[in-house]
Amino acid sequence: MENRRRNTRTKAVLPVRVSGNESSGAAYCDLAHTLDVTESGIRLGFVRRRLQVGSRLTIQYRQHKAEFRVIWISQLTRLKEHHVGLEALVPRDVWGLGPESRTRQQPLQPDGASSQVGV
Repeated sequence: MENRRRNTRTKAVLPVRVSGNESSGAAYCDLAHTLDVTESGIRLGFVRRRLQVGSRLTIQYRQHKAEFRVIWISQLTRLKEHHVGLEALVPRDVWGLGPESRTRQQPLQPDGASSQVGV
C-alpha cells in the first residue's frame, strides 16, 4: 500500500482550543487535543461538537493560532466524541516539533552567555 502523506506524522497529544462559527453564525470555542500533527495538518481527538466536512476553524496551541479546514470526521461508536482530520490553510509548524524549532534553541555557555557571537 502506497503512503500518500505529504509530511511525516508525529504522535503528539497537545491541548488545543477549537473555535469557529456554527451554521447559524453563533461562535463557539471548545477544548480538544491533538493525536497526530504535521506542518500541513492534524488529527484531533475529544471533539464533542458536530463539525461539517469543508468547514473552517481556528486551532490555538499556547500563543499560536492557525486556520484549518475539516477534511474528515470519524465518530467513535461508544463515546460521544469524534476524531477529526484537519488540513492547514497555510502549512507551518505551530507545534514546535519540527527540526527547525529544535535548532533555534541554542544551549547556553557555562558562563550563561549565548553561543551566538554578536547577539
